[in-house]
Formats: sequence, C-alpha cells, structure tokens
Amino acid sequence: MTRVILFIVLYLLGAYLADQFIHAPGQVALFWPASGLAIGFLIRYGLRWIVPLMVAILLMHILISPVPETFLLFSIASNAIGGSLGAIYVRNKNLPTYISVRSGFVLLRGGIIMAATSALIGTLGLYVSGMIASDMLWPAFAKWGMGDLLGIISVAPTVFLLTTEPSTNPDQPLNGDYARLREKITWSILLFSTYALVFLGGASGSDYALGLSALPIALIIWSAIRFQPVWTAAGITVTILILTSMTGFGMAGFKPPDQLLDAALLLTFLCLISTIPLVLVAANHENRIATRKMIRRATTDSATGLANRTAFEEATREALGRSGLPQTLAYLDLDHFTLVNDTASHAAGDELLQGIASLLVTKLHTGDRLFRIGGDEFALLLLCEGKEAELRCQRILDAIEAFRIGWSSNMISTTASIGMVTLRPGQSEFAALLSQADAACFTAKELGGNRVFISSQTETHSQDRTEAMRWAVRIRDALNQNLFEIDCQTITSLKNPSERGRYFEILLRMRDPMTGQRLLPGYFIPAAERFHLGTQIDRHVVELVLGWMEKHPEAAETVSGCSINLTAASMVDDSFSQFLKTRILTSSFSARKIIFEITETSAVRDLSRAQNLINDMRALGCRFALDDFGTGFCSFNYLRNLDVDYFKIDGSFVRDLQSSSLSTAVIKSITDIAHVLNKKTTAEHCESEALAEILLSLNVDYAQGFGIHEPEPIDEYFSAINTKLAG
Repeated sequence: MTRVILFIVLYLLGAYLADQFIHAPGQVALFWPASGLAIGFLIRYGLRWIVPLMVAILLMHILISPVPETFLLFSIASNAIGGSLGAIYVRNKNLPTYISVRSGFVLLRGGIIMAATSALIGTLGLYVSGMIASDMLWPAFAKWGMGDLLGIISVAPTVFLLTTEPSTNPDQPLNGDYARLREKITWSILLFSTYALVFLGGASGSDYALGLSALPIALIIWSAIRFQPVWTAAGITVTILILTSMTGFGMAGFKPPDQLLDAALLLTFLCLISTIPLVLVAANHENRIATRKMIRRATTDSATGLANRTAFEEATREALGRSGLPQTLAYLDLDHFTLVNDTASHAAGDELLQGIASLLVTKLHTGDRLFRIGGDEFALLLLCEGKEAELRCQRILDAIEAFRIGWSSNMISTTASIGMVTLRPGQSEFAALLSQADAACFTAKELGGNRVFISSQTETHSQDRTEAMRWAVRIRDALNQNLFEIDCQTITSLKNPSERGRYFEILLRMRDPMTGQRLLPGYFIPAAERFHLGTQIDRHVVELVLGWMEKHPEAAETVSGCSINLTAASMVDDSFSQFLKTRILTSSFSARKIIFEITETSAVRDLSRAQNLINDMRALGCRFALDDFGTGFCSFNYLRNLDVDYFKIDGSFVRDLQSSSLSTAVIKSITDIAHVLNKKTTAEHCESEALAEILLSLNVDYAQGFGIHEPEPIDEYFSAINTKLAG
C-alpha cells in the first residue's frame, strides 16, 4: 500500500508540473513526466498497476486539471491502454537482468508504443469532447506523443534503477569499481552550477542561451563514464525537468514554443540529450560486467566455485606487501586422492572435492580466505598465527576425516595433510613462502598424512633437502631396479569404432618394493618434476615401450598409434632430444606409430625449443598430441606455433558435459578449430556410453576413459587382444 500511495503522489506531482505548461483550454503539455513513472511501474511490477494508474489519473483531473466528462474517459484510456501495450511489449522480450544497450532500445521501443497509443487516444478525446478543432488534431497528436516520449526517456530509467532489487549476479560491478563520493559531490555541485548558468544566459536575452545546455550534458556524460548508472539517470531526469520548466514557464527569457515545428525541434533535442548518455551508460555497464566476468573466470575454479591459484597468488602477494597483523598460510593436500578417482571414478572424485570445498567454507572465520590451487590442493589464508592457527588447522583435518559422501551404495572418504607457515608482511617473498608451505605439507604426507606440519623460515632449507633426497632415492631406486611398469588404455574412434589398428596411451606405474603396490603417476610424477627427475623417467618409459614392441613384432604390427607422455623438463632438454632421435632411428618399431603427448604448460615454458623437438621428431614420422587442452588461459594463441596432430580435450570439460552448457560450448569450439586446422580431437575421461554419444554429436574424433577401456598391463592388454582375435 505504501508503494501505491507513493506512486499516486509522484504521479500527481508530475501531472501538476506538466499542467502548469498549459496556458489555454485544449492545449497539450510540453512535457509529461508522469508517463515515464507509469510505464516504469507497469514494467517493473506488472499490469496489475493499471488500477493505481487509473486512480491517479482520476485524482489528477479532480484535483489538478478538471476536464469534461467525455474527455475524462479518453484520458484514462489513453494512459492505461498505452502504458499496458508498451509494458506488454517490453516484458515479452525477456530482457537481461543487468543494464544493457539492447534492453535500453527495447525500453525505448516500448516507450514509443505507449507514447503513440496514448497520443492517438488522447487527441481523439480532445476532438470528440470539443476541446480542439479538426485542424488541430495533427499538432495535438505530435505534441502529446513527443511530450509523453520525453517523459518516458527521462524518467523511466530512473524509476527502473531506483526500484531494482540488489543483484545476485556475481559479475555485477561493485561500488569500488566506480568513482569515490568526493568526486560525486564535486560533480553534483558543478551540475547545479550549470543550471544557474543556463538560467543567467537566458536572462541575458541571448538567442543562443539554450546552447549552454551543453554544459549539463557534458557533466551527465562524465557521470555515465565514472558513476553508477542511477547517477546518470537521475541527472538526466533533473536536467530535463529544469530545462522544460524554464521553457514551459517562460523563465529567464525562454519562450514556450507556439508553433508545432518549434515544439518538435525542442522536444527532439531534449529526447536526444536524454538518450545519448543512457546509451553510453548502458555500454559502459556492459563493459564493466564483461570485464568482471573475465576476471572472475580467470580467478575462479569452475569445479568448486572457489578462488583459484591466480587469485591465491594475488591475495598472498598483496598480504605480503602491506603492513598488518601476521597471517598463516595453510597448504592443504588430500591424502591418496588419486585412489578415489581410480577406484570409484573421476565423477566420484569430483563429488568428493566439491563436498570438501563446501566443508572448508564452513570452517572459515571472519577475514579468512580459501582457494583451490590444484587438483586436490587447497590454500587457506588465516587471520591468526601460532597455536591458534594450528588448532584451527587440526579441526579442519578432523572435519575432513569425518566427512563422507555416498556413491554407488558405498561411502567415500579421505584425509588431508596441512603444511603451515606464518606470513609476515615485508619479511618474505611469495615464492619462498609457497615453497615452505608446500614442503611442510609434503613432510606431513611423508609422516603418514592426516596431520599438520609447521614450517619455520629457519629450518625449511634442511627439511626441504631431506625430503627431496627421500623422493630422489625412491625414484632412482625404481629406475635402477626396473620397478616402473607400463599399462595401456585404448583410445577409440567415435566415428569409426571398427577402425583398424590398436590406438592406445601408455600409462606409467611404479611398483613399491615394500608393499608390492602399483603406484599411480600422481604419487611420483609431481615429485619427479620438482626434483628434476622427469627426463630420466621419460627415457626409461621410451626404452620400456620400444623394447617391448621390438620383442613382440606381431603385436607391434597391430598398433596404429602409441601415445607416450613427455614431462616438461624433457621438452627443453637437448640431450633428451638427441637420445630420442637416436633411439627411434635404431628401433624396428615404426616412428609413424608413435605419438608424443605434451601439455601446453610444458610447451610454452620455452616455445622455440619445444617446437624444435617437435620438428625433429616429426621429421622421423612421429606425431604429437597437445594434452589437457582447454585448461590453459591462452590455449588458442599457441596453435599456430605448436605443430601438433591431436588436441586432447581436458577431462574436466568431458565430465561436466551432461550438466554444463559451457563445457558443451568449449568442446564444440575446440573441435571446430581443430578441424579447421586439419587436426583431430580426443576427449579424455569418457566414462559412459552416454558421454560417448554426446561427444560424437559434437563431432569429436576419439574418446578415452573408463567408459571405453580400463588400463591394463601391456602384456595383458595385447594378450586380451589376441584372445579376442582368436575367438
């Protein structure tokens, strides 16, 4: 009810102002601001507001502007029908919830519909009631319509913005994105000063005084660039009210237009100076939203909705660079998380990750920040230190240990390890701090996991060295004792499932000599890369694969493609390139069957050297695949520089394919670009026939994952093939 009363009061005030512009019976008001109020409420709150509108019009004619009873019906009908048609048109367009150029022009078209309909009915009423002669129909129609349109353009946007509910759009610009209050106060003072200048210019008797209206227009354009949209809309409303009042009342030497042409020119001018800043503010608002969207996507983890590694680095560097209380960096890594992916599926792993992310959010205190910085790694910036931080980290570990999710009638759980380091502004650098936290977390895992390990700047060097040596010894022992084993996982053609030849990826496993467990790459590859053992492992894998193929020529004949992963270090190691060239040239296994898989990250570390390796191997007949494609921020920028044959679409997009339109669009765009460049695409982590069918519909060439084939040791893989062929 309060809103209805406010609407009626504002409508009557607008009508009273416009009525003062009428100096004789049958005249039409130069400017009708109440029309903007009417269509604004009808669009914002629905057609049920026709009733308050009709009440307001009736009260207007009773209290402010009495008219013949015959015309009263036409007056009510003109506003009610015109406003309804305009509102129906706008509401049927399903406008975006944010300010945009498109929505602005839709509102303008709706306003034109209202103005034209209202003018048609209203002028007909003036004629039928005998208030104007037939020769005045056209001038009355033009003045009525343009006066309504000016009211809509200058008032309706302010109504919309003032009645808008707070946006839940994460990309909505924040107050901090706009100018500060001091600048707005200065702007307001200058704007009202320009009104005084326009008044004084008119009072001087100059025929060009209206040209001073360029001054408030310039200030309104300033607001469109620097301020929130409501400031511009309100500035336009006030400016038009003042300029039309000066003209309509004949103030400061301005004369009301008597001729139709004069009125049309004036109203057109006022409509233009109202519209142009609104277009500018809408375009500027769209740009701000697009910018925030890009920033959010670049700094947000799509799987969990948490801030990502980029945001973590920015926040930590900012905290290190400013003065303030010490904080604690807690580096959290889930224990044996790859076992969840390998035993329950990657979908189960994703579900567990999302659940743990939500759990961690509930454990934050005021001022704490949480980030997902890797596959199963999180970082927390805690506004505390010492014992309090340790206790809070321990509570987090206890909560994770107690956390469970249901999956395929099973309960899935995990534990985590946390490395803690105190963050003291101005006393350390980001790289060193992260290294300490990472090493502390690594030590916690080495000590059995599910624990907190506290790092200090005085002891981390020796601690890091000790842990590095542990991993170095384990990996070198595995190389020396031939504890690395290779599995094969089929990559199948979606378009031609019966395609001849065996196409598969080599997957590395490390046999634990103490337990006999076959460790997956997630256990040792990160450590190998960290301690510069990746190239040695790559050499060993190439020897294992080529050696096996040379010993089994019959099996090698059935191979059409054998994918071997290369680590980042090998891509820029000249000695490895020479080894690879020599080994392939001396092998009986055809180089044309070898496909080396590289990641974008490893390739762009040294783009020229990576391309040299690719060129050397392609000269022998080898092919290349760009692995985990689509996750890099600028993946497409390197396509012309990296001469590869396949794009392996990252599994994160494939897993979300059935629930995410964004994943569908990404996969389709990657596939389309690949085909334009005469490349093939392979989708990783295809875990069901339904996903394979969707991938085929998106024109993806190959698929790989548990839904296609589960990895097998190479002997069993080819033994199974031979059994099937014999059968």
